[in-house]
Amino acid sequence: MSINEAQEQIIEEFGELEDWMDRYQLLIDLGNEQQPLPAEEKNESNLIPGCQSRLWLVCDEKEGSLHFRSESDALIVKGIVTLLIKVLSGHTPKEILEADLYFIDKIGLREHLSPTRSNGLLSMLRQMRMYALAYQAKS
Repeated sequence: MSINEAQEQIIEEFGELEDWMDRYQLLIDLGNEQQPLPAEEKNESNLIPGCQSRLWLVCDEKEGSLHFRSESDALIVKGIVTLLIKVLSGHTPKEILEADLYFIDKIGLREHLSPTRSNGLLSMLRQMRMYALAYQAKS
């Protein structure tokens, strides 16, 4: 599935819910789908700076594609990073770096996050792009 197809799927899924309490519940449910990281990966080097809560993000490269895994101690944050993973994981560094992540605004996520959560979202995205940049430079 392409990055834009994944975004359209998320927009459709969130579009079925009119109330933001229902959308927050969907975020929580999505976050709960994530498998926990092994204890050894929940370390300082995988911790995302700039997030209000603790969020660990791990990136693995397989056959030219990047695959992200994460864990957070906050339910909403787990959901937000799960959305980013759904869209970006499984794609090449080039695709990730060139992606226009329009779904964030289309589902109204940015406007319904507190300023600290918005900063966290930007930090997550920045770290994912940094991984993509690093892997792109390696190859």
